[in-house]
Amino acid sequence: MTKEEMLSLLNKDLTLEFSACIQYVQHGAVISGPEYEGIQKELLVHSTEELMHATQLSEQIAFLGGVPTVKVGQIQTDAVAETMLKQDLAGEQDAISRYKTRISQAEAMQEYGLRRVLEDILITEEEHARDLQMSLGL
Repeated sequence: MTKEEMLSLLNKDLTLEFSACIQYVQHGAVISGPEYEGIQKELLVHSTEELMHATQLSEQIAFLGGVPTVKVGQIQTDAVAETMLKQDLAGEQDAISRYKTRISQAEAMQEYGLRRVLEDILITEEEHARDLQMSLGL
């Protein structure tokens, strides 16, 4: 993998972190019902953590000589609370898969600092998935 290919993939990841942040803000604002009170607050925490991921990715992209994107990926919305949580879980599962791949790619490139940042992001994404699975009773 070339550095340019890695930068392109990291910028794609960055667009998805931006969209996750926005999606969590929207879902946290509109989800309602007493059974969702706990997860509603957690969605806003997730949003803040996704923004931190975007910041970390931007720093790594710049460090590697690239320009962090300002594009935003697809944002999913729905009026049904359970569907919103399933959308968020699907996004987290996608992120987990992508970051596992990205960690291997960074390792192969001997970009150990990048690998470490990606590992930290992965840990948080796995926590998000667990939170969502618990709220969905999975």
